[in-house]
Amino acid sequence: MRDNEIISLFEMRDEHAIEVLSDKYHPYCYKIAWNLLANREDSEECLNDTWFSVWSLIPPKKPSVLSHFCGRITRNLSIDRLRKKYADRRPDVHMADILGEMDQLRVTYTIEDQLAEKELLEIINDFLEKMDAEDRDIFVRRYWFFDSVSAIAKRHAMSVGSVKMNLYRNRKKLLKVLEKEGKHL
Repeated sequence: MRDNEIISLFEMRDEHAIEVLSDKYHPYCYKIAWNLLANREDSEECLNDTWFSVWSLIPPKKPSVLSHFCGRITRNLSIDRLRKKYADRRPDVHMADILGEMDQLRVTYTIEDQLAEKELLEIINDFLEKMDAEDRDIFVRRYWFFDSVSAIAKRHAMSVGSVKMNLYRNRKKLLKVLEKEGKHL
């Protein structure tokens, strides 16, 4: 079933919409949740929360890309679950690596002297659009989907070292863009 047909089911409040949505996007959303949570039960619960959230949000929202809409909800719910899980403990090594990599970009945005969050997103989206397709996929796989470096290397038939260097170079490029825009501490 096409996305616009699924959205129509949600708009008509047809409960079958949740089943169709789950059938179509379960693998995609599960991978996002799994990469963050690395736990089957937590990932499945997160997907159930995703389907409920989509039910609650459509209508009034009408996403232009349903997969991205569901993926973003899954990612946000997974991050929230991860924060709760590790509130009193240190995060796992995989997450610590990713957070450490991104720490050098330490982006701040205060009301007085920084761009609004929407403008920050526009800067990052513009940066991503200017990248070639492979670099963009590597960057997004690591920092949006939280894929491991070894999984990215396998996906792109590259060595782990090449992926790490690619990520390092592109973080540096993003850092320069953020510094130019006054977004780096």
